[in-house]
Amino acid sequence: MTPETALGEISRGLQMALVLGGPPLVAVLVVGVVVGVIQAATQINEPTIPFVVKVVGLVAVLAATGHFLLGRMVAFTTDLFHRIPHLIG
Repeated sequence: MTPETALGEISRGLQMALVLGGPPLVAVLVVGVVVGVIQAATQINEPTIPFVVKVVGLVAVLAATGHFLLGRMVAFTTDLFHRIPHLIG
């Protein structure tokens, strides 16, 4: 395996991590900012409110995009398994 091949595979793995982690992270970020602004405007300083709302948002996003994300992960894994003989030999 050449260094270029190794870097290419690492790059593909990192891109897949971004694709899989992006939607949940963006959803939690947006929900956190919105809840923070609402809490600042209403002066309610209860720490459990943002946590519960973020968890609900995360579950909603995973329910909505879970099938797509799981399909992408399975496709990436099977493609990687099919490429392994060409990578090492």
